[in-house]
Amino acid sequence: MSIGIILSKAAGLPCPPMVPSHPPPSTAASVKPSDVAVLSSIGLTMHSTDLSKVTSKLRELMTMFNPDLISNLADETNLFIPQFLQHSTLVEQAEEVSLYLNNIQDIDVNRDWKLVLLFVQVDQLWACEQQQVSAVIRSVVEEVDDALQLLHTQLKRTIVSVALWDGEHDTMQSKMCPGVEIESEGELRLMRAMLTQALQESLDELMVQKRWYSDRDDFAVTLQDSPYIKHPSSVTLQPTLDHHKTEDNENIITLPCPTEDRPFLRTEGNSPSYHHSSDASPFLQTDTGTEMPCEDFSPSASIPTSVHELRPGDIKVVAAVGDSLTAGNGIASSQNNILDVLRQYRGLSWSIGGEENLTTVTTLPNILKYFNPDLTGYSLGTGSPHTPQAFLNQAVAGSKSREVPSQLKALVARMKNDSRINFELDWKVITIFIGGNDICDHCYNSLLYSVENYVRNVRESLDYLQKEVPRALVNLVEPLHILPLREMHMDSSLKCPTWLVDYMCPCVIFPKPNSNALQMLEKFNRDYQRVLRELVETGQYDTRSDFTVVIQPFFREVYVPHLPDGRPDRSFFSADCFHLSQKAQTLMARALWNNMLEPLGNKTYEQDFAVSAQLKCPTKTSPYFRTYNNSNYEYSGPSPTPPPITNWGSDFSCVDLAPSDAVPTSVHKLRPADIKVVAALGDSTTAGTGAKAKNIFELSRDYKGVSWSIGGDSLLEKVTTLPNILKKFNPSLKGFSTSLGFGQKGFNMAASGAQTSAIPAQAEALIKAMRENTEVDFEKDWKLVTIFIGGNDLCNYCLDQSHLSPKNYSHHLMLTLDMLYKEVPRLLVNVVDILQIDPLRTVKRNTLGCSLLQRTSCPCVINPFDNSPELENMKLINHKYQTELQYLLSGDRYEGKEDFAVVLQPFLQNSFIPLIGEGEADASFFSIDCFHISERAHAEMAIALWNNMLEPVGRKQAYNNFTYDRSKIHCPSKTSPFIFTTMNSLLPNDIPTTTNPATATTTPVTTTTTISDSSTSTTLVPQCPSSISVWVPVVVGIASLVVGIVVAWLIMPFTRRQTIKEKKEGTGFVISNMRRL
Repeated sequence: MSIGIILSKAAGLPCPPMVPSHPPPSTAASVKPSDVAVLSSIGLTMHSTDLSKVTSKLRELMTMFNPDLISNLADETNLFIPQFLQHSTLVEQAEEVSLYLNNIQDIDVNRDWKLVLLFVQVDQLWACEQQQVSAVIRSVVEEVDDALQLLHTQLKRTIVSVALWDGEHDTMQSKMCPGVEIESEGELRLMRAMLTQALQESLDELMVQKRWYSDRDDFAVTLQDSPYIKHPSSVTLQPTLDHHKTEDNENIITLPCPTEDRPFLRTEGNSPSYHHSSDASPFLQTDTGTEMPCEDFSPSASIPTSVHELRPGDIKVVAAVGDSLTAGNGIASSQNNILDVLRQYRGLSWSIGGEENLTTVTTLPNILKYFNPDLTGYSLGTGSPHTPQAFLNQAVAGSKSREVPSQLKALVARMKNDSRINFELDWKVITIFIGGNDICDHCYNSLLYSVENYVRNVRESLDYLQKEVPRALVNLVEPLHILPLREMHMDSSLKCPTWLVDYMCPCVIFPKPNSNALQMLEKFNRDYQRVLRELVETGQYDTRSDFTVVIQPFFREVYVPHLPDGRPDRSFFSADCFHLSQKAQTLMARALWNNMLEPLGNKTYEQDFAVSAQLKCPTKTSPYFRTYNNSNYEYSGPSPTPPPITNWGSDFSCVDLAPSDAVPTSVHKLRPADIKVVAALGDSTTAGTGAKAKNIFELSRDYKGVSWSIGGDSLLEKVTTLPNILKKFNPSLKGFSTSLGFGQKGFNMAASGAQTSAIPAQAEALIKAMRENTEVDFEKDWKLVTIFIGGNDLCNYCLDQSHLSPKNYSHHLMLTLDMLYKEVPRLLVNVVDILQIDPLRTVKRNTLGCSLLQRTSCPCVINPFDNSPELENMKLINHKYQTELQYLLSGDRYEGKEDFAVVLQPFLQNSFIPLIGEGEADASFFSIDCFHISERAHAEMAIALWNNMLEPVGRKQAYNNFTYDRSKIHCPSKTSPFIFTTMNSLLPNDIPTTTNPATATTTPVTTTTTISDSSTSTTLVPQCPSSISVWVPVVVGIASLVVGIVVAWLIMPFTRRQTIKEKKEGTGFVISNMRRL
């Protein structure tokens, strides 16, 4: 039986088996995946760790179609790059690869087809000056051309796939030029994205110019549709296209499969692609001037002393802070000049630009110039905030709310030091517009970008202005309603660079329509707007007569304009379909001016870009800019102060608490109320070590009653643990541990300091304890055991690498699970994925306990220097631990019994340490040694574990939201009342017939409760892990070379060839990257 049939039938592989063509095809346009005899690559370096993983997974994928595939690519167990791929240039690598491919003895060089991956690394793109950028890109394109020309000359029967790789983020930052100041992480991200897109477009132009190097039928070059990006805020790669098709946390897997009518690898010959340069058109700026309808431009008879009697003609100084929309990025850029979005057109900025005059450029200063020709402070031309012409436009591209205070300090310093400004006497209008970038990244760090942190940052900014600046009217513009901007990326005919916007604003572009993630985004956006109103409504900024803050709400509702054919009108956007063009900025300036003249309580709160609003004018009865005082408006006062947090309990809203009508016999039909016994194995995290410690002497105490997975102190309303949640369903629950009283550990067998090698002994003790407990019906009661282990292994790995290896980690867990499988009836086992441990280094306190004990508790992670080889190796080992665990649980080793299941709960896989600042961990989640976790963290872990249990396998949340909320506990639904296992997570048609344990070939080996160091190994059948590994989206993108339909499924068991001896991570494919085939 061929491997293809094995994969298709035994493992549920969606692609049908494929046999190579006989004879091999003569043209590149007719090559099927099974026709590829050799796979090689160009562009790898010793530092391309993630890229090496990508290529190893692609090799594995291609092996499905041709088991005899020859490849020099590294596999998962050996990521070292072959010597001949370590040359510095693509041309040198192309020469070596050509030599290698032409001298392979096992193929017919003239007949067999070769597939070469050519990766162009983005870290080559850094340039010190704007004018150097084009030259750098041109140099890279020329190098790619030279390499392709060489391959074209040297190789026959070859397809070359060119892809842009942007996964090594540290390298670009290290290449930053002396004297070049990057003001924010967001500005660096914007710069990187624009350079990458420009290179993508330039490579596309090269392919068109060279006709894809297809002057011979036996040679072809393809270019991947978009770059492969590793998002800087994420631990996983972000898929780059069609994110609007993706459901949040729904890892539906897709793979483009060959079909009978289109079984070929994609080339330009059989699947012509869209070319960036082919339909570029000039960006014509029209309707950017405004007619001034007002007639009375006179100032007050004497300089007013009250901000509530301030006429437009009284304003002497304008200023502004914010992000790229105020800095002016891309305002005048043409649609076909993506690089120009990096240019900051400060003179055209809606709230602060002063270029030309109102008849040609509509900005707030140009309006005010009609009332006071001597107005100052506005920005001119282009450039950074440090240039003289930027003046009082101190906005920084990419900024978030936490960076506004520093902008204001720079702003005030310029005001005080400029001879044109009388700081004490001149009236000033200062416009603050911030929050869009916070929203764009909120899903990566919901604590750092929380509503509370956002309003705290704005409050700090306003407090500073109130303290430092006399005679000021502050416009506080509400964050725009950002969701309508998604329309630009829902219609592919607009040719917007969606991957680029997703890179800059992933949390807005990524969610699927009508998804929970999109609803959360909407709430987040609205809450940002709400808290600004509530802040000003306190009245705290109206305590003196010469200062006030006014909310300007015109961006509360945004309506994207449409063309007559119904498509969004791209002319309101810059080349990236994200930043706003001068046409849109014109309307923003008019809207701001009109808001300033509208009374509080009756301000326009909609911005319809399809409507060209006219300027309003001061009237004789209302000649002033409107404030709360001259609007006869009464503030609602401060919001009630929330009560102090006295405990870490949770509210419970589930209604259906009933058990099954009859005690279930299948673990796949297990309701929460059916569970009678809980137990746990693990280390100090499960033992509760130091969870409530108030001093260093209490650190060694185990607070077992608050342990996240097994504690049972008090009630759920005061202590959040998994047993306290389950007690709501079954008050007679047994096995949980408590903090008080002798012998109250229950079935909490965890021990502080335990390594994975101790887990089999803990399991043995647990089985013995349950058998001997008279309150437990060992044969009939349903039991839930939670296993969480591995932190101490990682912390001490560098001290004992042989015994603490990833394979030994997996082996000890296998012994434990084998024992439970054999000896414990009616059991569901939660195995919690090991966390990413290196962020523990960010937990700091200025205490002796934190400074010393953390280092001794976890030396191999804490002690290495940043970016050191030792630390990088620990990150790799951490990843291998996760991989080994996923591999162990991915097959059908534990599926031979109807009353037993093991489920991997991945909520810790991608995040654990909550942040309150840039790289600053929230120490309240840790005990006083900055290593053991606090009761607060136990509560969060309990909620995350419970919610994971109610999520289907393959769609489990692989991260945690650490924002404090008593109502985060999910409930079973009527349609899904059971705790999810692999089997009941499948679609009905995917559920196989249950294997009879007596005949199961993958039943665990016979073991006894006596611990043994050896175990007979059986062949495992790995399945896809429930979360997405770093290499997955890239492999899917490259796999889209295959021309065919897209098939989606939830779980793909993946059977490997038995000839591959080393265990490797299971293969999975992400749906969100449904590339055009």
